[in-house]
Amino acid sequence: MNLKGYTNYLKSLAKITIRKYLIICFILFVPTSNFAQVDIFKSIFPQSAIGMEQKKFRISMAIVDTNKFVMQKSPWGAVLRSAIIPGYGQFYNESYWKIPVIWSVLGYLSYQWNSANISYRQYRDLYELSITPDKKSNLKYLEWREFYKDQRDFFAVFIGITYFLNLVDAYVDAHLFDFDVSENTDIHSIQLSVRLKL
Repeated sequence: MNLKGYTNYLKSLAKITIRKYLIICFILFVPTSNFAQVDIFKSIFPQSAIGMEQKKFRISMAIVDTNKFVMQKSPWGAVLRSAIIPGYGQFYNESYWKIPVIWSVLGYLSYQWNSANISYRQYRDLYELSITPDKKSNLKYLEWREFYKDQRDFFAVFIGITYFLNLVDAYVDAHLFDFDVSENTDIHSIQLSVRLKL
């Protein structure tokens, strides 16, 4: 072997050794939970420098760009859906169990509002009929009219609050749709326990 061939052999061996070292450092110091399987062996080692034993060796890593997070659900889209039809934003967010809760609360409050409104109108009419030409009236009808008016307004406020909470829930649920609550098994924590006997 001549000197030129020997130096070329040493250069290629040095390149291969440096590349192996860089790969090992990359694997050890970069968290592997952020990677998906990609064959990077071909991009690191050129085909001319690969020997028979190196061709058998493959490196699979996951490469995921963690800087670009794309939400699967639009929060304002969920709010718009819930504003049009209460519960539709929860359907969009796949929180199906919340739909009957929203509809039953709104149904109950609407029923109570309607019954209070009917009673209010009934006692309003009775009070107006009880007014005599000398400006005397049945004050009991006035008290009941005011009571049912307050009840009707009270239920109207609760209908508005429920509607607003429906919108807030759709917005928050869309934001938390991609939130992962599963245990991360890649992280192993060391627990230290100390017992003291006195």
